[in-house]
Amino acid sequence: MSALFEPLTLRSITLPNRIVLSPMCQYSAHDGSANDWHLVHLARYAAAGLGLVLAEATHVAPRARITPHCLGLYDDANEAALARVVQAFRTVGGGTTPFGIQLAHAGRKGASEVPWAGGKPITDERAWLNLAPSAVAHETGWPLPEAMDEAAIAEAVAQFAEATRRADRIGVDVIELHGAHGYLLHQFLSPVSNKRNDDYGGDLDNRMRFPLAVFDAVRAAWPAHKPLGIRITGSDWMGDAGLGVEDAIAFGHALKERGCDFVDVSSGGISLHQKITTGPGYQVPFAAAVRKATGLVTMAVGMITEAKQAEAIIAEGSADLVAMARGLLNDPFWAWRAADELGGKVAAPNQYLRGRQRGVDTPRELLAKKA
Repeated sequence: MSALFEPLTLRSITLPNRIVLSPMCQYSAHDGSANDWHLVHLARYAAAGLGLVLAEATHVAPRARITPHCLGLYDDANEAALARVVQAFRTVGGGTTPFGIQLAHAGRKGASEVPWAGGKPITDERAWLNLAPSAVAHETGWPLPEAMDEAAIAEAVAQFAEATRRADRIGVDVIELHGAHGYLLHQFLSPVSNKRNDDYGGDLDNRMRFPLAVFDAVRAAWPAHKPLGIRITGSDWMGDAGLGVEDAIAFGHALKERGCDFVDVSSGGISLHQKITTGPGYQVPFAAAVRKATGLVTMAVGMITEAKQAEAIIAEGSADLVAMARGLLNDPFWAWRAADELGGKVAAPNQYLRGRQRGVDTPRELLAKKA
C-alpha cells in the first residue's frame, strides 16, 4: 500500500488518504456569502478522491475579510449560503471526502482589492479600519491599523467561536484556524508586527496568548468528536527579526496541550521585506521539524506537485498529510493519477467509473471500509 493512500483518523473523522485540498481564496463572495462559483469550485473536488477538502479562508466578521469579496461565516445569510455548498459537496461526493473550512481574520492586511485588481489597499468608501495587535502598517503606503484593546481582543475571540458554531450547524467536519501568512493570529505571534508591551506582547509566551485564546474558544465551541487544527508559520523569512522554526515548535507544544489535532505548517506573509528561498517542497523541512519535536499530526504544503514527491514526504515521516493548491487547480483529479502511479486506491463516483481502469474504490466500498 502506498503511504500516501493510507487512511488517517482524526477523532471521529477518517480521511481516506493523505491528500488535502489546501484553502484557496476565490475572492468571489457577495457580502461574505458563497454563491454558485463556490458550489461548482468545491463540489468538483468532492468527486476527486481526496482525503480532505479545506474550503478557502472563511472570515469571522466583516472587518476580518481580506477583500470585500472574501468568504465569511458571520451572519445568517452567510450560514445559509455555505450550507448549500456543503450539501452539494455531500451529494456529489457521496460522503467519502470530509469537508473542512479555514476560519480566518485578516487583521492589518484587510480592506484590500482583489488580486486581479492589484491587491493594494482600498482607498475609497469601501475601505474599513483594520485591526491589529499594534498600530503598525503592513508596509509603506498601507493604512495604519487600530491597535486592539482588551474589548476588541475579547470580541475577536467571540467571533471565532460564533463562526465555529455556525460551521457545526451546517455540517462541516474539520476546522483549520489560519495562524499564518501575516493575518491576525500570525500578527500577534510575530515580533515583526506585535510591538505591544502588555500581556499580549513581548516574549513568545505573551505573543501566543491571543492565538491560544482563539484556539481554546473554538475548541470549546466545536464538538469534541470533530477535529480542530491550525495553519502556523515555520518561518517569517526575516532572519532574527521574525519567527523561526523554534517558535513554531514552541507554539506546537502549547497547541498540543490544548487538544490540537493537526498543524499545517506554512511560512511567510508577515512583511514584504521577507527573503524567501523557494523550490519544490521548500516548506517541508519546517513541517518535519515540528512533527519530530511535538509528535503532532502535521501537514506539509508548498510546491508539492508530483506523486512520488508527495509519497516520499509521507513515507519518510516528514509529514502526515500533504496539502496542495496550484497542483489541484491545474489537475483536479490529481489523486486519480497519483493512485495509478503509486499503486494506491482512490474513491471515484459511480458515474465516473468508466473513465477509471484501476486503483478505484467505489463510494460504497470506501464507506464499508470506514465502518
